[in-house]
Amino acid sequence: MTGGDILVVDDEPAIRTLVTRALTRHGYGVREAADARQLLHAITVKRPDLVLLDLGLPDRDGLELIPQLHATGVAILVLTARYDSAEKVTALDLGADDYVTKPFDTEELLARVRTCLRHRHVAAGEARQVTIGDRTIDLDLRTVTRADVDIHLTPKEFALLAMLAKHQGRVLTHGNLLREVWGEAHVADIEYLRVTIRALRLKLELDPANPVLLRNEPGVGYRLSVDP
Repeated sequence: MTGGDILVVDDEPAIRTLVTRALTRHGYGVREAADARQLLHAITVKRPDLVLLDLGLPDRDGLELIPQLHATGVAILVLTARYDSAEKVTALDLGADDYVTKPFDTEELLARVRTCLRHRHVAAGEARQVTIGDRTIDLDLRTVTRADVDIHLTPKEFALLAMLAKHQGRVLTHGNLLREVWGEAHVADIEYLRVTIRALRLKLELDPANPVLLRNEPGVGYRLSVDP
């Protein structure tokens, strides 16, 4: 069964072949593009569900393309050999859904693909309840339970958790979380975020010192794990 239409954009033929083979084995429909020109033509012919976008294209920087792709409603998974956290943050803030750093593990890439596509479908249906293991987050009732036991959260703790839950599996940048939960005036106050994450881990993690639910992406942000 086809899991979605994916456009693989990379100027390295070996990378395109590796990714295309892995995706087709798992039931995805795959098209390829070697540069920005081919990418822009491909999405006018047929809009994909997901674009796997290399940032180092020969004719344009991939970062320049993210806002244009985001405006079409496609999910965007960045493939990058760049290790600079600032560039990853920029890509996410411009509208990318997630990123994978080269060289990458194929199974990790497939997991990120599934997460991006799942979030796209969940967002379309506006799911209002998120269940992960024995934890349930009800966004309408503003309640959180663990093994059917209510967990008390402060308003800020719930707001932060709800933001991560709405984008489950995706990394959200420090700036994005601070802006949405604390407001524009506190977008640089990362300590607010760290303190609240620590409080949430104490309430939600089996082992807060080794969190598997609320994951840190060093220098970038946090994500709520899909499979803790």
